[in-house]
Amino acid sequence: MTEETRTKKLINAPEAVIDEMIEGLLAAHPDLLRRDGETLRAVAAVDGPREGKVGIVVGGGSGHEPAFVGYVGRGLADAAAIGNVFASPSPAQVADAVRAADGGAGVLMLYGNYSGDVMNFGMAAEMLEEEGIAARSLLVTDDAASAPIGREGERRGIAGGFFVFKAAGAAADLGHDLDEVARLAAHANARTRSMGVALGACSLPQTRRPNFTIGADEMEIGMGIHGEPGIERTQLETADAVAERLLAPIIQELALGQGDRVAVLVNGLGSTSLMELYILHRHVAGRLEALGVAQACCWVGNYVTALEMAGASLSVLKLDDELEPLIAHPCRTPALQVGLPAAPTSAPAARPVRQRPEMRSEAPQGPLETGGEISAALFRTMLLAAGERVIAEADVLSALDGALGDGDHGVTMETGFRAVARALDALPQDAAPNVLCDAAAQAFLDAVGASAGPLYATGLRHAGRAVAHRGDLDAASLTAWIRAMAEGIAERGGARPGDKTMLDAWAPAAEAAEDALRDGGGAEACLAAAAQAAQAGRDATEAMWARRGRAAKLGDRALGHIDPGAASAALILAAMSAAQGRDI
Repeated sequence: MTEETRTKKLINAPEAVIDEMIEGLLAAHPDLLRRDGETLRAVAAVDGPREGKVGIVVGGGSGHEPAFVGYVGRGLADAAAIGNVFASPSPAQVADAVRAADGGAGVLMLYGNYSGDVMNFGMAAEMLEEEGIAARSLLVTDDAASAPIGREGERRGIAGGFFVFKAAGAAADLGHDLDEVARLAAHANARTRSMGVALGACSLPQTRRPNFTIGADEMEIGMGIHGEPGIERTQLETADAVAERLLAPIIQELALGQGDRVAVLVNGLGSTSLMELYILHRHVAGRLEALGVAQACCWVGNYVTALEMAGASLSVLKLDDELEPLIAHPCRTPALQVGLPAAPTSAPAARPVRQRPEMRSEAPQGPLETGGEISAALFRTMLLAAGERVIAEADVLSALDGALGDGDHGVTMETGFRAVARALDALPQDAAPNVLCDAAAQAFLDAVGASAGPLYATGLRHAGRAVAHRGDLDAASLTAWIRAMAEGIAERGGARPGDKTMLDAWAPAAEAAEDALRDGGGAEACLAAAAQAAQAGRDATEAMWARRGRAAKLGDRALGHIDPGAASAALILAAMSAAQGRDI
């Protein structure tokens, strides 16, 4: 990459951007926000949680500021879980936010419908249930471009989450119980529609490379807030024409007409000027007026961004007698103030000190079996070699991801494997394979979030259990390890072979290893067969339709692109195979 192709950012070190952003945020709003939890990725309202009040937690990846942390404060969210750039927070980070918001009446977690968020928030809920905290999820699905009518539940969440958060926060502030707060949040989500347009790309701090390409005279209609492709790329049009493209499907889906009242959000994606946003709103307001639709309230500005992406989105909430008072309810947060919130009516709830549960190794019954070709030390070397290979190819993996999603897969995998290396270095040199796997799983999960975090954490956890009786690995146990990796990933993500995911590399790898084992092959032959099959599986994803993950929203636009998860899986197995021959 030449210097001319790299973007400019006012940062210090890419790996420090989240922590330094949070530090600056807290320094700017000490009257509203505090940091909470061991992970240091939960930001909570200073006057919460309130005893007997339903807690509201919002969250997702960084890079969308002021979402999500900017909506923490009185009358809105009680806490936010902050992930890496464009990546879901990890279960531990989510759990910290929920604990910070828990006033004893349950907590509603609100986040966009992305596979990484669904898995990480879901795993957090499982952890919290063991602590006696009721944590319920509500997925925001406002993006009308990402799935057709009749499949609204498959849609992704974009800027319309602004209205869902506002309604839920108000309902909780008014004292409704968890069931009613969840119902009102779902009601707001069902009556919210959004459409976006992108004019230019954004770039991750780690790569400083545009995460997609678009011509100087082109625009992308329906693009997501991570750079996911939309429904159509066309020539750049006038502001009025663009506003009509965004508004027309919203009018149709919400059946807007004479006498209706709406809340409107004209949202900038990061680098679009307020001048342009107000010009867009000019057309929206005129069109609604012509239909006899009244704007009860309106916001224009940057509320849910995509780093420095050029473009805008339009969100409309069709109001009714339940929702209009919730949208008008007072709140005060760094990003939004409506009216003047009342003073707290009760003191913050007493917050018990809780130990964060972690994955633990399961001690096998009896002595460990030995005699295999792969010693514990060699297995450690193989895991570290896999990480080294992925880190070396991080830019390539991110470029593959840029064609299908947000362009961060390489960054995510690099972050995860660097954490794995630190975790393995802290273990005794004779640590058994299952101990190594458990440590790697916990490290990956805590460091990454996103979808890769839960998937690899669950895969490694399953794989460790499969070899928990072994002090080293022979051909049979190595094959069982590969099969368990595939099964764990499938269980957590719900994908099947052919869905264009990392499973399209792991599943054939497991089958090939099992075939080699039946043919009498040793550990080296089984792993070599697995690596070869993973590469073939990776290549096969190029011709597949995507049925899981962000790429599933792209239809035939996903064709012709290799799945980045399958590509990283192939790298992992190839590196492990190559490392198997090292002298230890």
